[in-house]
Amino acid sequence: MSNSLRKFVHSLKFKTKITLGVTLMLVLCGLSIGLILSAMSSKALLEEGKKRGMALTSGLAFRLAEPLLTMDFLQMKNLIDNVHGQYDDVVYIFLVDTNTNVPAHTFTGGFPTDLLQVNPDSQQSQPLLLTTERGRIYDFNAQIVLGETRLGAVRLGLSRSTLDAQIHQQQAISLLITLGIVGLGVILALWFARTITYRLNRLRESAEEIVKGNLNVQAGFSLEKNCWEIMECGKKECPAYGDSRRRCWYLAGTLCPNCEGKEYPLKIETCQHCPVFRYNFGDELQDLAEAFDVMAITVKNQIEELTEREKTIGKQQRLLKTIMDVTPDFITLQDKELIYTFAGRAFCEFFTLKEDDVIGKTDFDIFSAKQASLNLQEDQHILTTGRPLTKEITIRRPEGKRWFHLVKVPVYDQDNSIIGLLLTARDISMLKQYQEQLIQSQKMEGLGRLAGGVAHEINTPLGVILGYSQLMMDEIEDEELLENLKIIEKQTKVCRKIVADLLGFSRHTYSIREAVDVNESMQEVLSLVEHAFSLNRIRVIHSLDPTLPPLTCDREQLKQVWLNLLNNAADAIGQDGCIFVQSRWSSRGDALEFSIADTGPGVAKEHLNKIFDPFFTTKQVGKGTGLGLSVSFGIIKEHGGSISVHSPVPDTYLSKDGMCLEQYGPGAVFIVELPLPLAAEGNEERR
Repeated sequence: MSNSLRKFVHSLKFKTKITLGVTLMLVLCGLSIGLILSAMSSKALLEEGKKRGMALTSGLAFRLAEPLLTMDFLQMKNLIDNVHGQYDDVVYIFLVDTNTNVPAHTFTGGFPTDLLQVNPDSQQSQPLLLTTERGRIYDFNAQIVLGETRLGAVRLGLSRSTLDAQIHQQQAISLLITLGIVGLGVILALWFARTITYRLNRLRESAEEIVKGNLNVQAGFSLEKNCWEIMECGKKECPAYGDSRRRCWYLAGTLCPNCEGKEYPLKIETCQHCPVFRYNFGDELQDLAEAFDVMAITVKNQIEELTEREKTIGKQQRLLKTIMDVTPDFITLQDKELIYTFAGRAFCEFFTLKEDDVIGKTDFDIFSAKQASLNLQEDQHILTTGRPLTKEITIRRPEGKRWFHLVKVPVYDQDNSIIGLLLTARDISMLKQYQEQLIQSQKMEGLGRLAGGVAHEINTPLGVILGYSQLMMDEIEDEELLENLKIIEKQTKVCRKIVADLLGFSRHTYSIREAVDVNESMQEVLSLVEHAFSLNRIRVIHSLDPTLPPLTCDREQLKQVWLNLLNNAADAIGQDGCIFVQSRWSSRGDALEFSIADTGPGVAKEHLNKIFDPFFTTKQVGKGTGLGLSVSFGIIKEHGGSISVHSPVPDTYLSKDGMCLEQYGPGAVFIVELPLPLAAEGNEERR
């Protein structure tokens, strides 16, 4: 019995040993598997934490590109504070631009500059583990790029302590649970890791598609219920209604009463209490994926809007170009440097140029040097003063003279600064012809009948009187009677001169244009009248500029103007006075100026506007016909010049030595301006 007992005990001991061994083996296998699974899960958790950190850093870098480009410090601060506040294991976030400046960070006690010296390379795929006073921290570094341009980097610190705590907990659980629970934990860990990896891969693929230019991607998952279905609002006018790709808290102008008209991310605080947000809001990966979708749609809409605007602008430019090309007016546009930026077709065709021959050029490249200099003076004056210029010019062409009404106006920008010069010129040659015809017809209507009657009724008896008086002068020897006949002859010739002036005013006469020294023509007239004027104690003082160039004009007609003006001055003085005659360049430098001033009683203010009218005279009856100044006015106009009168005489037209200024009247001055050939012809065409 003892042997049996001994065998039983031995067998029991052996079975016990076997059981203990199997148990120990199972325990050891369980512990081994637990340790292996614990190591695997620890590694998976660590890698998941790194991937999550990289995803957060990459997503934040993508969202910070626009505010960093526009230097919107408030939005940058809100973005990094939002991420820092949402995740407890995020220790710090800061932004570094390309100049190693830190526009935004989450440190409260000042920014530690030592962080800028560590982990500077944003190209590495793994974070850098740092040992700090707050424990070990994973430092993530992601570049902020826009297209091919690097704008900076975002640095994110993720606490390793949280990860270590999860790893230790997992190890403890793995050592305490059974092999089945360990196996289930392994399965769950693998499933969890696979789920996270799938979502990260989907987010990475979406980001790669956006970089390639494909904006029709969706990184986030479709929702089971949309906001309008959850709220049952039925507000179709709301921007979020029908938009299944973007969450309502990302949209501006939504009609939810909790939104209060704010925009993302300012509205996110109120949206967190909304049932739609609580129902549809996911984790940080889902948030990042949705942000990717919102950015893609926003960029796509902006590109489409810019493309549509570009088409509209192009269409308007083509329409404006068509209008500019079909108009018969000259239209040019010059910038502030007086370089042509636009030239209409009419302008180019008139000067036999192509548009490419004008664009980018100046007047010195297109016109003669003299004409370009004249244009330069005018244009600079307009750009300096801002005053438009309006004038009429003539251009001589082989087919005849062309008249243009020219307008130059400064061009302003939105800041009311002058940025260029616009020129328009309209051909008014036909209008000028009609005006001349109308004026001539009116003159002929009123004066033609009078001139014809005078010619028939006065010229014939005047001719008879003049002829018989001259015959009698040849036969009479009585000195007294002969003197009377000479008076009759002289007065008869005066009458014939009046009739000739009347006829000359009422019809065009043929003139001979040639190069004339205008100073010489003035001297010739002065030599004729100086003696006669001296008999009435009228002194003629003249100052003629010897540098004045010759002009192309009718010598005799010009002498007639000088004679009329000098006689008019002498008649105004009567006796005892001075006449000041000057010639010089005009103040603009584009014309010659001649002035004849007298010391007579002057011209009344109410007569200044009528003094050149036909038959208007202030002289006594029988002393004048009122045609001398009218004839002079017409001759100067025919030569492209101007004539004006001022009373009293300005000091610049008086003698510099002060003679004949105190004892006589205020006087009057007649100013004649004769343009130089270049100015008279306007913009000389390029031959």
